[in-house]
Amino acid sequence: MSSKSAKHKEPFVRMVKRDDLSPRRAWCYRGIAFLLALLAGGLLILALGHNPLSVYKDMVLGAWGTPTVIRETVKLTVPLLVSALALGLAFRMKFWNIGGEGQIMMGAVAAGAFGFFTAHIFSAPVLTALMLLAGMLAGGIYGFIPSYFKARWNTNEILFTLMLNYVALAFIKFLMNGPWKAQGSSFPRMPMLVTGARLEQVGGVHWGWILALVLVVIAWIYFNKTKHGYEVSVVGMSSDTARYAGINVRRVIMRTMFISGALCGLVGVMQFAGVDYTITEGITGYVGFTAIIVAWLAKMNPYGMLVVSVFIAMLKRGSNTIHTIYKIPASASDVLIGIIFFFMIGCEFFIRYKVVLRGSNKKSHDENCGEEAQNA
Repeated sequence: MSSKSAKHKEPFVRMVKRDDLSPRRAWCYRGIAFLLALLAGGLLILALGHNPLSVYKDMVLGAWGTPTVIRETVKLTVPLLVSALALGLAFRMKFWNIGGEGQIMMGAVAAGAFGFFTAHIFSAPVLTALMLLAGMLAGGIYGFIPSYFKARWNTNEILFTLMLNYVALAFIKFLMNGPWKAQGSSFPRMPMLVTGARLEQVGGVHWGWILALVLVVIAWIYFNKTKHGYEVSVVGMSSDTARYAGINVRRVIMRTMFISGALCGLVGVMQFAGVDYTITEGITGYVGFTAIIVAWLAKMNPYGMLVVSVFIAMLKRGSNTIHTIYKIPASASDVLIGIIFFFMIGCEFFIRYKVVLRGSNKKSHDENCGEEAQNA
């Protein structure tokens, strides 16, 4: 009777964490998920009355077909990559920094304080250096604030960093409507950055793309070859273990979040002085949120973040192209990207967990017992 009741209590389907899965098999799962994503997206495209193969081909060409579109794809990649490096640094110590958007905004505002009002005082190299330092300092401080409260009073960093995004957005709106409003403008907007204060271009894109590649290498070295990177990993695994090992957990949390915020602030400077040349409510392009997906899919690996950032930038740029060529609504293009994200993120779940049906554990247990009896 007890065995029957236990059998009925066992769910028909349940998820069990995998003991081990080889990297090769994990990548096979990701490949299958990508193919399924293309198939599901193809059904959506068919429903809209278009040939999926032609649409997918034009998406790729729209991102890599000509030097002009390649430059646009790189412009989308740079802020996404640097933001992912910044958030990945915090995520490694299990500090869930959801405030990348606000840190980017504050970096742009700090750079604007110099770019808008001191361009006539300093030479271009000095002004660029001041904007970079100011932007990184502002972003770093904005990231440091929630880390201080977390280290001191163990506050919830997810809510804290998320709410700071709205504070930064409100501050930009205040500046647009008040102190920094462009003279003679009939609607809220800030002035344009003068040409001499803008970031120099290399290969048709501001030199931030070179800096982004350098940061990928530096981040990998920092994560894997330095004492600070080791401390971040230990704190992420267990703060109690870190304290037992003599690591100052509070200091690690605050130091790491300052660096994370500073890198996001750097993104704000590059978007302000290298792409938009002004500050608006949409200066982040929502990369602070998209970078969370990048860092997570890349498993906090800097080189993986480079690959994922390029892939997502290609999707975004390609969706703009098919919107123009095939008159596919922008909402449908976003759904197509969402489908691909859904499958790629979903496959990570099945890499970590497996589906177990009722009775399968018993069967495998009996088989193992039989094998052990034969070996005995």
